[in-house]
Amino acid sequence: MPPSSPLRKLGRIFLTGLLTVLPLVATIYFTVWLLNVLERFFGKQVMLVLPDEWYRTGMGLVLAVVVVFAVGVLMNGILFRRLFGWTEWLLLEIPLVRSVYSAMRDLLGLFAQHKEPALQVVSVALPGNVRLLGFVTRADFSDVPAGIAGPEEVAVYLPMSYQIGGYTVIVPKSAITAVKMSREEAMKFILTAGLKATPRTNA
Repeated sequence: MPPSSPLRKLGRIFLTGLLTVLPLVATIYFTVWLLNVLERFFGKQVMLVLPDEWYRTGMGLVLAVVVVFAVGVLMNGILFRRLFGWTEWLLLEIPLVRSVYSAMRDLLGLFAQHKEPALQVVSVALPGNVRLLGFVTRADFSDVPAGIAGPEEVAVYLPMSYQIGGYTVIVPKSAITAVKMSREEAMKFILTAGLKATPRTNA
């Protein structure tokens, strides 16, 4: 047995532990960070109406949940939808705010289940036998300026691995092939660069 065999075994054990712990720690960190942001922001709103001695940690999160549900309910009403549409129009008229708001709105709504049309997972063929996985975001360009795309072309969003971002490309319909994957499966495949999770084995 080679003398380095015990070290290699220890290395494999450490790597297995690292790959197990890192995703968990990253998920917990992001969750705690998001909850802290919500608690601080909405907690300040609670303290505007309640005496400081009445405030308890967690009230901000409770208010955040109530606000989200309330907005969801109110969005079923025509009057509130019109009011929200007017507010959104006002935000989109402010140059800097327009860029941030529209980017966040489109990013968060891109993979929403109720988003129409449903994003089709496709494989895009590029020169040199290269293929990229992406999502068809548009096939009708009648509402955009001429020259962006033709009747036989589609817009495809190509996310980048290990980061938030990507490219929107206009390609011929003949260059894409439908892939039988859900949006979540395709996004996970792209973001992890196609890495396959190895099953856990006892050392």
